[in-house]
Amino acid sequence: MDTLNARQAARLLHLNLKRVQHLARTGRLPAVRVGRKWLFHRADLERLLGTGTQPTQAPGDRVMLSARNQLRARVTAITIDGLMAEVHLGIGDQEIISIITRASAERLGLAVGREVFAVIKSTEVMIGLGAAA
Repeated sequence: MDTLNARQAARLLHLNLKRVQHLARTGRLPAVRVGRKWLFHRADLERLLGTGTQPTQAPGDRVMLSARNQLRARVTAITIDGLMAEVHLGIGDQEIISIITRASAERLGLAVGREVFAVIKSTEVMIGLGAAA
């Protein structure tokens, strides 16, 4: 089992070292504290990134999230500037704009024409992909 220290985990996740330590401390990132150091299993972090092995889904399966408002959408435009990405989603004859991190847009492989899910939770619009997408 490959174990990473906080600095290595930050590099893998493309996050600031202090942010990784804060996420581990608050339990939002799977980690174990040994003395004054945080240790992370690479497989756990890759699973969070979507790069590790994942269970397979049948085509047409929905993304399993707690949010109920999942709308099938198509990416109509992407504008990337610095650390952020503005993603325009077409849903029927409507358009929703989501602001996400550049890293998330790149990790999801978003491109114009790509089919995605718009996940609406309160005032946020998140973007998710099914395994078949």
